[in-house]
Amino acid sequence: MTYPRLVLVLLLLGGALASGQQRDTSDMLARIRAEGLQRSRALALYRTLTDEIGARLTGSPAHMQAARWAIDRFTEWGLASPHLEPYEFGRGWQLEHVSVEMTVPRYVPLIAYAEAWSPPTAGVVSGRVVYVGDKTGAQIQAMTAQLRGAIVLTHLPQTEFVAGDRPQPGLDDRPVATGNPVLASPRSVTPVNELMALLGRAGAAVVLRPSAYRDGTVGVTGNRATPSDAVPSIVVAGEQYNVLARLAVEGRPPSLRVELRTRYFEEDRNSYNVIAEIPGQDPSLRDQVVLIGAHLDSWHTASGATDNADGAVAAMEAMRIIRAIGTAPRRTIRVALWSGEEQGLLGARAYVAQRFNTAAARDQLAVYLNDDPGSGKTLGFYMEGNTAAKAIFDRWLAPLRDLGATRNVVEKIGSTDHVPFNEAGLPGFNVIKDFNAYDERTRHTNADYPERTTDDALKQSAIVMASFAWQAAMADEKIPPQATK
Repeated sequence: MTYPRLVLVLLLLGGALASGQQRDTSDMLARIRAEGLQRSRALALYRTLTDEIGARLTGSPAHMQAARWAIDRFTEWGLASPHLEPYEFGRGWQLEHVSVEMTVPRYVPLIAYAEAWSPPTAGVVSGRVVYVGDKTGAQIQAMTAQLRGAIVLTHLPQTEFVAGDRPQPGLDDRPVATGNPVLASPRSVTPVNELMALLGRAGAAVVLRPSAYRDGTVGVTGNRATPSDAVPSIVVAGEQYNVLARLAVEGRPPSLRVELRTRYFEEDRNSYNVIAEIPGQDPSLRDQVVLIGAHLDSWHTASGATDNADGAVAAMEAMRIIRAIGTAPRRTIRVALWSGEEQGLLGARAYVAQRFNTAAARDQLAVYLNDDPGSGKTLGFYMEGNTAAKAIFDRWLAPLRDLGATRNVVEKIGSTDHVPFNEAGLPGFNVIKDFNAYDERTRHTNADYPERTTDDALKQSAIVMASFAWQAAMADEKIPPQATK
C-alpha cells in the first residue's frame, strides 16, 4: 500500500471510530434521559427524605436514619459496597420539645426554635422577661439578683432584616457573583460571648434572641461545642421578639412560659458518610474514580429540603439511573452523601484526609461533582477558574440545553463540599442552581420545605449529574486540576 493510500485509510478509520464514539455517546445520553424522565424515583426519594425523615442534624438519630435509608436504596439498586464511613464528630443532639408562649398582657404562642446543642431548661420556666439588649457588661453584672432564674431577652429589637438573595446565576453572560451573602444579624450592646458568660454566671434560666428573617421565618443554627451547662438558648421570630422587647423597654415587661427539652447523644461520637459505587470495567482505568456527591445533613428546623435534600436526591437518583441502564463505565463511579457539612464541611474533609493523603491516591480521582447551594434545576457548573476543565464541561453541557442547563461559568463558589477537594489540589466542581428565595427564605430556616422545588427540577438535576458522571467515567483523560500559581 502506498503512503498516500495508507494515510487515507488511517484518516477514514479514525473518522469512523470518532463517528462511532459519538453515536455511542449520543445513545447513552438518550438512555440516561429516558430513564430519568420516564422511570424517575426522584420525587419518591425526596418525599421520604423530607416528609418522613425530615430534618437531619449531624449526630442526631434522624441523620442516622437517613444514612441507613440511603444504604438500603443503594443495596436495592445493586450498587457495589454500600457502607458507612466513620469520622470523629463529637456528641450528637436532638430537639425533643420547645414551646414559648406570651401569657401577659395577652396569650400568644410564639414561633421559636432552640439553637442546636442548647441544653434544656429546668422544666417549665414562667415569669416576666428581663431585657438586657441595651445594657453594657457592667450594667448586666449589677443585675445579678434580677437575672437569676429569669427569661432574658439578649438583643436589641431587630430593625434590619434579611431582604434579598445573592445575585441569580446563569441568567446571561455577565460575571457571576458567588459566595454566601452578608446577611443582617441580631445586635446587642454587649458582645454575645461576653453576654452569655455573664448570664451563665448570674444563673439565667433561658435566653431568647431574635431571628433576622422576616414574616415569621426563623433562621437557626448552633454550635456543637456549646457546654452542657450553658444557658439554654432559643431563637424567636423577629417581629414577635420585637413586641416583647418594646414592651420591656416601655416598662411593661411581658410574662412568658417557656419549656425546652433537648437530648445529647454521647455513646457514639462518630458521624458517617454514606458511600457506594459502580465499579469501572476498563483494566487500565477502573481504579480511577469519578465521584459525585451532596451533603445529607441539614439543620434541625423544617425538613432540609433545599439545603440539601434536593442535592442528595440528585446524586442518589443519578446513580440509580446509571445502574438501571446497564452501562459498563470505564472508570469507577462512586457516590458520597456527606455529613457534617453544616458544621464546617467535616465529612468531606475527613474523606479527603483519609482517601487522598498521598500523591498516588490523589492521582486516582478523575473528578468530583457536588450538588448543594440553591434550588431548582441544575444550570451548569461553577468551574473554579479552571478554563481547561470548562472547555470539556461546555461540550458535555451542550446536549442538555433543552432541559434548561444553560451554561457553565468560570467563577468559583465556596462554602460547600467540593472545597476540600480543591484545597487538596483535586478537581472538584459544584452545580449552579437558582437562589430565588434561598438566602432570604429557606437556607437554614424553618421555611425549608419541599414546596420550593418541583418534580421536573429533581428529574433534571439527576439527569445532568448522571450525564456528567458517565461522560467523565468514559473519557480518555481525567479532568485537569486547576493550575497552581
